[in-house]
Amino acid sequence: MDKLQFKQTKLRLEFQQKDNKKAIIIGSIIGIFLAVSPYLFYLYESVPNNLVWDTFLFSYSSNYYHDANTAMWVLTGKLIPLIFLIIWFFTNRNWWYHSLLVPITMYLYQIFAFFADETKLIDEFQLLYMVPIMALIIPSIYLIRAKMFNEINEANKSLEDLENEFKIKPKGFFNNLKDYF
Repeated sequence: MDKLQFKQTKLRLEFQQKDNKKAIIIGSIIGIFLAVSPYLFYLYESVPNNLVWDTFLFSYSSNYYHDANTAMWVLTGKLIPLIFLIIWFFTNRNWWYHSLLVPITMYLYQIFAFFADETKLIDEFQLLYMVPIMALIIPSIYLIRAKMFNEINEANKSLEDLENEFKIKPKGFFNNLKDYF
């Protein structure tokens, strides 16, 4: 029995070490991205003030902004906050993290509108497209909140104890991604 228990313990430790290494690698990538994010935001300054921006990978023609530099400034102003919100969504353990889907959707819509050539104003009517998403998220968050306060009134638990009950335990980035798709 001792040999079997020893092997099981050894296997558990090996799995924990693999999970720890994976968490360190993913955490390091996120930390490096956050640390260099100001440089990523100011990458638009390297884009010329011409109508057409030619690189060895692609050619971009700015139809609406009449200037590739301005177009890239608008794009980075939408893309960097979107990436921050996505990181926050997948690393957040609080019960209200689904509410982050509303601003994520808003930024996604703005980025899609940026690439649509016929778009006159980038922020026009975005609230109408977000209504279905908000119609799902806001009531679900309200129901969770109502359940928490119902538990407080019926039991002698503190708000902090209830928040800990509703927290999502960390499962890793890819496991979280599997839950949503």
